[in-house]
Amino acid sequence: MTTFVAALRSRIASDISVPRIGALGIVSLVTAALVVAPIAAVVWNIFLPSDATWAHLISTVLPEYIKNTLLLLLLVATGVILCGVLSAWLVTGYQFPGQRALEWALILPMAMPAYVMAYAYTDWLQAAGPVQTTLREITGWRVREYWFPEIRSLPGAAAMLSFALYPYVYLLARSAFFEQSRNTHEAARLAGYGAWGRFWHVSLPLARTGIVAGAALALMETLADFGTVSYFAVNTFTTGIYRAWLSLGDAVAAGQLATCLLVFVLAMLALERMHRGGARYTSNRTPMTPQALRGWKALGAFLLCTAPIAFGFLVPATILLKLALTDPEVHFGTRIYGLITNTFILAGIAAVAAVAVALLLAYAARTVKSPLVHGANRLAVLGYALPGAVIAVGILLPLGRVDNTLVAWMQQQFGVRTGLLLTGSVTALIYAYLVRFLAVAFQTVEAGLTRVTPSMDDAARSLGLSPARTLARVHMPIMRSSLATAALLVFVDVIKELPATFAMRPFNFDTLAVEAYNLAKDERIAEAALPALLMVAIALAPLILLSRQIARSSQRRLSATARDAGAAVPYNDAPLQ
Repeated sequence: MTTFVAALRSRIASDISVPRIGALGIVSLVTAALVVAPIAAVVWNIFLPSDATWAHLISTVLPEYIKNTLLLLLLVATGVILCGVLSAWLVTGYQFPGQRALEWALILPMAMPAYVMAYAYTDWLQAAGPVQTTLREITGWRVREYWFPEIRSLPGAAAMLSFALYPYVYLLARSAFFEQSRNTHEAARLAGYGAWGRFWHVSLPLARTGIVAGAALALMETLADFGTVSYFAVNTFTTGIYRAWLSLGDAVAAGQLATCLLVFVLAMLALERMHRGGARYTSNRTPMTPQALRGWKALGAFLLCTAPIAFGFLVPATILLKLALTDPEVHFGTRIYGLITNTFILAGIAAVAAVAVALLLAYAARTVKSPLVHGANRLAVLGYALPGAVIAVGILLPLGRVDNTLVAWMQQQFGVRTGLLLTGSVTALIYAYLVRFLAVAFQTVEAGLTRVTPSMDDAARSLGLSPARTLARVHMPIMRSSLATAALLVFVDVIKELPATFAMRPFNFDTLAVEAYNLAKDERIAEAALPALLMVAIALAPLILLSRQIARSSQRRLSATARDAGAAVPYNDAPLQ
């Protein structure tokens, strides 16, 4: 037994020894530990005694939190799958007028945060809004003499989130449809299946994995949402966390609610992975040729694909623009310029930090062949699955204890009251952004790093370059576009992030997202339109570049398919059956 323990200890020591792992490996391990620390801090609260708050929550609002969260997830899942799958299938499997423009325009709602959409539709559909006012003028009805759907409700919140998040399903479903074999669909056609039968019995089952993955991403964003459900007064776990923390002043109860929300996230990840299982679908690399639509079928496909863009981007953007241009209270001033500056400072620092850390992690995985390092990298990117509210609780609770200890020590030793040094600082907020969005940068940087052939590393080492100099002089110049893309994606995500920013921002350091939320919460929707539009405009530019790149890549694939078939891609192919 003693010999076995000694051998095991030697094996562990050799696995984690500094010479074997190196400095880059240690960076990976430390980064993973920092990402996991907020999760551990949240989970630890289940073991702490709470005041009467937790018992009060269990007996009063906790059942409502569970019911509303489950209903919201169900409605959003239905909405994003319907919008995303149907639009992806139409622009991939068929050709019709406007199809190429719609193919890239369908991801534009990603630039419109759901809570911004909620502000616009509330102004448009409320009793004093233009829609109901016009309805009363036409019919002669008065308020409460007719039924009109209530936008500020759980179904209303689900609709806003569905229109904002369906692009996750659209992108992955579209990619899955593109990978499907033309021979498979030809075989289904010969078996007597029409267009609907081929979609239901062939295309949909083959694309199931991508659809489920996209829906899981959308549902995790739904769990992370705070602005929409809070503005619509829908009680979910996210709103409950802030209510327990800020209104009731019980940080432990907030941590316990955050742990419940974390259970929902982990269950979502487990279900997605279980559903995916070992599914693998192979293709003969001959994508199906789109069929041409004519007449009313072409018009129907165009309208079905235009509807998500209209409701998810065009309508709310038009409403906000009209409010910003017509309301005399809305104007550019010192306050707006300060908000823009704060937003760019936070987003810029977070983007640079995330890309730097992601580059170190990806390069460590490339150079250090250790399962420990690769496992640490997998842990380090889990933060994207965590809602901003959970991350905020996991960071602020331990930081608050550290700050209080420092304040007491400084007061006792030197008689100086320093105040809180870490809690409510830009450093803590950047840390939260890193935990939340490191995965976005890591996936992009890792993909760019794989395009650098290993022979370049060997050549650099033969010339006497160290790993650090190889990274700086060989890899980074080749990866410029990947690094820029990663920084841009993190930049956009930080600009739209509301829960973590709202909870952790320094005093008197608001951003465009926080300003829009605060103004809308006070029913000053017209004044909230300007910061909301600025957020959308900033996020729109990179999304347009990305969507145009998607359209160009799909056109190249269609051209390659036509060359393989020995003819150009016809516009008027077989009609829809």
